[in-house]
Amino acid sequence: MRYALGLEYDGSGFSGWQRLDRADGTVRRREATVQAAVEAALSSVAGHRVETVCAGRTDAGVHAACQVVHFDSDAAREPRGWILGTTSRLPSECSVLWCMPVAADFNARFSARARRYRYRILNRPVRPALHRQYLSWERRPLDAEAMHRAAQALVGEHDFSAFRTVHCQAPHARRELQRIAVRRHGDLVDVEVQANAFLHHMVRNIVGSLLQVGRGEAGEAWLATLLAGRDRTVAGPTAPPAGLVFTGPLYPACWNLPEGVSLPGATDKEAA
Repeated sequence: MRYALGLEYDGSGFSGWQRLDRADGTVRRREATVQAAVEAALSSVAGHRVETVCAGRTDAGVHAACQVVHFDSDAAREPRGWILGTTSRLPSECSVLWCMPVAADFNARFSARARRYRYRILNRPVRPALHRQYLSWERRPLDAEAMHRAAQALVGEHDFSAFRTVHCQAPHARRELQRIAVRRHGDLVDVEVQANAFLHHMVRNIVGSLLQVGRGEAGEAWLATLLAGRDRTVAGPTAPPAGLVFTGPLYPACWNLPEGVSLPGATDKEAA
C-alpha cells in the first residue's frame, strides 16, 4: 500500500533533505539528513526497509512547515500508528503531521502542481536573539514595496539561469514562477514564492538580489535585467538558509490530501 506523509522539521541541524550516499551505495552520516532520519524511523515502524520520495528537496539549514513524502509498505498499520510510531523514533527537530493511504499512482514529487517557500527577514538595527534559526537579519532599512514591485518581473515561465547555483543538476533552467509577494509586518519582511518547481538555491538567490533593491543599491528594473541576462555572476549573493521555510507543495484535489496541500478546484490527475 502507498501512503502520503506530511512532515515538519527544523533544518538547522540537518545537512538537507537528501540522504547522502557513497558511490558504492552505502549511506554516510545517516543521522545528518532528514530523509535518512525519516526512513530509519519508518523502517522501524514497518519492520522492513522503507524508502521515501519527497515533494521538494531542501538544502542544509532550510526548514519545512509541510514537506510531503510517499512510501510503500504492506505492514498492518493504521495512519495513527504511522504518525505516532514514526514521530517517536525521529529526532525532536522533526515530526509527522499526518499520514493517509493514497492511490498507487500518487507520487509526492511528480503529482505536485506547485511548491511554495517563505523567506523571512528581520529588518532592524539589532540582530535577533529569539527565533534566530528561522530568520535572516538585515540591519539596513528595506523598502519592501520596491522589492515587491521589482519581483513581479519574475512571474511567468522563464529561464532562471541568473538565479541558479553552479552546482544545480537540473537539465534546464526553465521554471514557471506562479506568484511572488514581498510584504512587511512590523520589523519582519516576508518573501513568499510559488512555482511549479525550483532550481537549486533559486529562492535564496532571488532574495539576495531583492535585498539589493530593498537597500536602494539597485533599481526596481534590475531584476528584469538579471532575468533576461541569465548570468548568475552579476546577480546578488545567495541569501543565508536560516530564513527559508518550505511551506509545502500543492496537489490536485483528486488525491484527497489535506486542505493545506490541495489546490481548490484542481481535480485532474493528468494536469499534475
